[in-house]
Amino acid sequence: MFKTLINAFKMKDLRKKILFTFAMLVVIRFGSQLPIPGIDPAYIESTLTNLLGSGGMSNFLDAFTGGSFLKMSVFALNITPYITSSIIMQLLTIAIPKLEEMQRDGEEGRKKIVAITRYVTVGLSLVESAAMAIGFGGNGLLVDYNAQNVILVIAILTAGSAFLMWIGEQITEHGVGNGISIVLVINIISRLPNDFATLYKQFVSGASNVATGVLAALIIIAIVAGMIVIVVILNAGTRKIPVQYAKKVVGRKMVGGNSTSIPLKVNTAGVIPIIFASSLMQFPIVISSLLGYKGTGVWASALKYLNQNYWCSTATPIYTIGMLVYVVLVIFFAYFYTSITFNPLEIANNMKKQGGFIPGIRPGKPTSDYLTQVLNYIIFIGACGLTFVGIVPFVFNGVFSADVSFGGTSLIIIVSVVLDTMKQIESQMLVRNYKGFLDD
Repeated sequence: MFKTLINAFKMKDLRKKILFTFAMLVVIRFGSQLPIPGIDPAYIESTLTNLLGSGGMSNFLDAFTGGSFLKMSVFALNITPYITSSIIMQLLTIAIPKLEEMQRDGEEGRKKIVAITRYVTVGLSLVESAAMAIGFGGNGLLVDYNAQNVILVIAILTAGSAFLMWIGEQITEHGVGNGISIVLVINIISRLPNDFATLYKQFVSGASNVATGVLAALIIIAIVAGMIVIVVILNAGTRKIPVQYAKKVVGRKMVGGNSTSIPLKVNTAGVIPIIFASSLMQFPIVISSLLGYKGTGVWASALKYLNQNYWCSTATPIYTIGMLVYVVLVIFFAYFYTSITFNPLEIANNMKKQGGFIPGIRPGKPTSDYLTQVLNYIIFIGACGLTFVGIVPFVFNGVFSADVSFGGTSLIIIVSVVLDTMKQIESQMLVRNYKGFLDD
């Protein structure tokens, strides 16, 4: 990876793209520290701690926004509205024929969907900022709760989210690519020093003796390294389905007869199942708290099963049952999201039209059934690996009270984006170094 970056810096145009990307990341981190005027930043942190506890979804938000949400900075909403709107558009593409037709129109259709996604992002940002400014403004979020300050907060939060979306698009166009993903990754990476400092103080410097501290440090390094290896394997793992194209006569020429393959990724749905499962389980907790429910009883006990802070706790092991529900949801959403983004029947029909077939499998519906069977098998393997990466942080947080913001979700995003970005840089280097067969 470092060799690729060194070689990229030797090329003037790639060097400009890397430096432009770095400059945009500096702007993002600066905006994440810039507070909104008239806001009490301590209110959000204390409110989230009361609503969700010190870990769980509060750590999730802290990681995805690079700490800007808890600080209530200009970029407090960050790119979470854009991520949500992108997921919504993917789901609507399946349900609305007009959007599905746009998706099939190639580059022009893709541009229209991107434009709609931008409008949905601004709309979500307005709704979320208004809910925060109005809902929490009178309870302590705003130092002076009045219409002018409410409008100011809504405008700043919405503009901050839209500006980050614009920065992501600029990095995609003028930088190294993967703009929105890189914005998300820099937010997650910005929290890692604090997390590792917390682990060091808790388990290494706070150990009873030097030997115990060294052992704790080695265990932490081994766990993080092991999870990174698993994520790399999940991200790179594919099942290649061989495809053979029949020979046919076009004019006076014989074409076809070549072979290729369909790469089916093991982790087809990426990190989406973990995000869906976490959000769904935290939703009743947030709604109950916002409605002012602070009582005890059956409902309060049921909410503890959904709260990640109670999972794997040695004091209350019964609430770990909630983690089993989480595992089931992750596996379910892995199948669900793959089913709406990957259509075996469409692929089988396209292969049939182009004269392609899988050796030993008849074209048409048998090919579709075969792809579905293989896909279901590898989805289960990928979902199990994804689940393992997702629950390991919960186990250590519950057993050892390791309260950190990064977890399996963060590692998957970091590793996948870094590897994809390196591939894009390498491909751009390859294009610039390729002389062609006409040159000497």
